[in-house]
Amino acid sequence: MEVTIGVKHLPRELVIDTDLSADEVAAAVASALKSDGTLELKDSRGRQFVVPAASVGYVEIGTEETRRVGFGTL
Repeated sequence: MEVTIGVKHLPRELVIDTDLSADEVAAAVASALKSDGTLELKDSRGRQFVVPAASVGYVEIGTEETRRVGFGTL
């Protein structure tokens, strides 16, 4: 699942490919914003991303759709 985080005062966004479900990501975001702590997510390669909740501008949670591999017909 792809998660895009817009950070205040930064021109670029963080794009994280994580193995978490959409509900798990939404719960982590809600918890971080409620406690005014940090948003912590781990990507599919094991890297940890930590963003202060006060700096989060927006979070876009992608769909849990598997990518198709192969050739389509025209």
